[in-house]
Amino acid sequence: MTEQRERPSRRSQPEVYASVRECAADLVYRVLERGAYANLLLEKQMKGSTYSGEDRRLLTEIVNGTVRMVKHLDEVLNLFLKGDIASQNRWLRSVLRVSAYQLLFMDRVPEYAVVNEAVNIVAHRVGQGLGRVTNGVLRNLLRRREDLNLPGEPEVCLAAYYSHPEWMVDQFIEQYGLEQARAILRFDNSAPALTLRVNRLRARPAQLAADLAAEGIDVTISPCWPEALRVTAAKSPLSESRPFKSGMFYIQNEAAMLAGIILNPSPEETVYDLCCGVGGKSTHLAEIMDNKGRILAFDIYGHKIKLLKENCRRLGIEIAEAYEADVTGLSPHLTPGSAVLLDAPCSGLGVLARRSDARWRKSRKDLRELPGLQSLMLEQAARLVQKGGRLLYSTCTVNRGENEEVVKGFLNSHTHFRLQGFDRELEPFPLDPPDRRACAGGMLTLLPGKYDTDGMFFALLKRED
Repeated sequence: MTEQRERPSRRSQPEVYASVRECAADLVYRVLERGAYANLLLEKQMKGSTYSGEDRRLLTEIVNGTVRMVKHLDEVLNLFLKGDIASQNRWLRSVLRVSAYQLLFMDRVPEYAVVNEAVNIVAHRVGQGLGRVTNGVLRNLLRRREDLNLPGEPEVCLAAYYSHPEWMVDQFIEQYGLEQARAILRFDNSAPALTLRVNRLRARPAQLAADLAAEGIDVTISPCWPEALRVTAAKSPLSESRPFKSGMFYIQNEAAMLAGIILNPSPEETVYDLCCGVGGKSTHLAEIMDNKGRILAFDIYGHKIKLLKENCRRLGIEIAEAYEADVTGLSPHLTPGSAVLLDAPCSGLGVLARRSDARWRKSRKDLRELPGLQSLMLEQAARLVQKGGRLLYSTCTVNRGENEEVVKGFLNSHTHFRLQGFDRELEPFPLDPPDRRACAGGMLTLLPGKYDTDGMFFALLKRED
């Protein structure tokens, strides 16, 4: 089909969109056709709009869902197009994708309203001809959606059905087996839990739950950790609540909380947080230390350091010192500490549910190149551990090449370090027997969704001499 000229999207004035669905189509267009980041676009759009809470949820669901499931959606749409969807007008592709997502994956949507609105959007953006194409494709989809069969070989079907790159599916199957791979893929496509880490310096779980309820935010105690709350309903953004502004909580998944719990620093210790990001783990360490001692946090990105400092101010953290620096080139004159956290850059295969476009930005090349960088950082981190101190290596991936293999390579060349068990620290966490034994051995992989949490890896090392 000959591509027609596309009318420019109205990016600087989000309020001029005729509807939430037109806005969703435009954002999806910019993510899938222009390479923008879905989370950043959504954040910017929300700030510049007067959407109700219901409209915010609808927009977020359509955008993230469409981007996440685009491979599946394209396979379905190809059944009703004369040519492959890759050859279609780019704006038509976007509207068909967001509409197909609503019809296939969302409950209680007004089906024919979705179709009619899609036709009108395409007709307005690129012309009546493609509006008629839109109408035909979506009405055929409605008629035949109950008996859809995705084509291809079994492994390709698995990738198409769960909307993941084929190489990624192969990787999960190779490392964890078919059934566990299916479980990971299903979890990646689910809405991740929104979890709050209670700031023990300023609140207790019951107190925070009551304060949030007073503002229309319902929570329950996390089934994984007693000092975490899961949000079940919210009438307004968490960031606008009084408890948030008062620093009573930090938004963090239970899996990420385990880093601080495993390292378990005492008050008055000197702790290094390498690759600290915006300070989620740094602030947790400070809370565990009762805001006593010293935390030196480093990250290569200055904007993250700025956000870390803002988070510290909000949470009342006073012991964290944040520096913009490349971890691979830190000064050799830094005084070693008793505890070091290296939350290393990784492929992020454990947190794909949180970034709808992340799966499409990964490649096999990343998985080949990252272990070299991770090993280099681990070497640097080891230099900052004093005798008798401990080093926690963590990632948010479940790729063994970035996890167990990096740690084993490090131990082979650093005989003065050994693995140290941390099963006691994680006693409240509902680990199954195999994972409990893994903790006792000093390494743990939390598979995505196994405990309804993100996927993470932890290895605790102790320096003996």
